[in-house]
Amino acid sequence: MATAVGQTYVCKICGNKVKVLEAGGGSLVCCGVSMKLVEGNQ
Repeated sequence: MATAVGQTYVCKICGNKVKVLEAGGGSLVCCGVSMKLVEGNQ
């Protein structure tokens, strides 16, 4: 999964949110699981 500037991701376990400031490859991980893209924020 590649990230894009402006996307917001949330951790399903602890609720941490991340807003992408610089695009890159790979995946965002928190609490040992991949973070979920917040819909409508692509």
